[in-house]
Amino acid sequence: MINLLQNNTIFYRSLTVLLIFTFFTSCENQDDGNTTASNDNTTESNIVSPDLNIPSDYLIGGFAIGTQSYTFNRFSAFEAIEKTAEAGGRVIEIYPGQRFKEDDDTPFNAINDDQIEELKAKLQEHDIMLVNYGVAGMSNPEEARAVFEFATKLGVPVVTASPETQEEMDFIEELVKEFDIMMAIHNHPKPEDPDSDYMLWDPNYIAGLLDGRDPRLGISADTGHWMRSGVSPVEALQLSEGRIISLHLKDVDQFNLQAVDVIFGTGVGNVSGILEELVRQNFAGHISIEYEANWMNNVPEVAQNVGFIRGWTEAAN
Repeated sequence: MINLLQNNTIFYRSLTVLLIFTFFTSCENQDDGNTTASNDNTTESNIVSPDLNIPSDYLIGGFAIGTQSYTFNRFSAFEAIEKTAEAGGRVIEIYPGQRFKEDDDTPFNAINDDQIEELKAKLQEHDIMLVNYGVAGMSNPEEARAVFEFATKLGVPVVTASPETQEEMDFIEELVKEFDIMMAIHNHPKPEDPDSDYMLWDPNYIAGLLDGRDPRLGISADTGHWMRSGVSPVEALQLSEGRIISLHLKDVDQFNLQAVDVIFGTGVGNVSGILEELVRQNFAGHISIEYEANWMNNVPEVAQNVGFIRGWTEAAN
């Protein structure tokens, strides 16, 4: 199995070379309404961004790149680790409801101490680092405390959640200070219902939740959901300067709720501009590729997305 995974990884990495070359040579002639600055124009800054202290061995071109395991939600957490490694990723973020193993349907958020040790052995086997857990429910102090206690056992530096009120932020902030684990607010799309009170789609609203709070509180930026809400990812990142902990990085084919995921560089997401902005902000978090398409066989697409970022960093340097 390991030899097969290694061979597939080599194949997919090789496949991306032609795709990367094609993209970077053709993008000069593209004009889809999204202006992308040249890599040469990426500027340095004194911005202090949240630092997850991810070892350099798990970085690709300076970025900690991997997957949000929801990409592989038809499979178990163990299989998601395998597929992340096969696609060339180095880190993983696992979501609460994923089943544990092929022969064990325990939801990930219910695994016991023995299963956690199995998980750590599986991660070590494939040389993948677990960097985040979420999106987790934290609607009350008791639920939130349980998440932080579980995260401590997992050994992750950050958890992702969707608090919508200052009251929720108050008790989460206390737990961040107590456990010294970061919390990143995740955004979903703007609801179609005009009477909905859901506001996390709006980066201005999230900025208000974070204003004046502990620097270990920040944002898990889902770029695809921003675009589904009609929000420019680059502009949203600029608004969220210094608070970006992680990304669910996507490219999509259009700016509306009907948008579907596409391979990086082929949609309207300006992924190059996103990466430039992360560099400008001295981003030190992690990038979770979350590819919500071709569910049963999307490792090749994820590998191409990893290759896009690798190629971009090589071109930028």
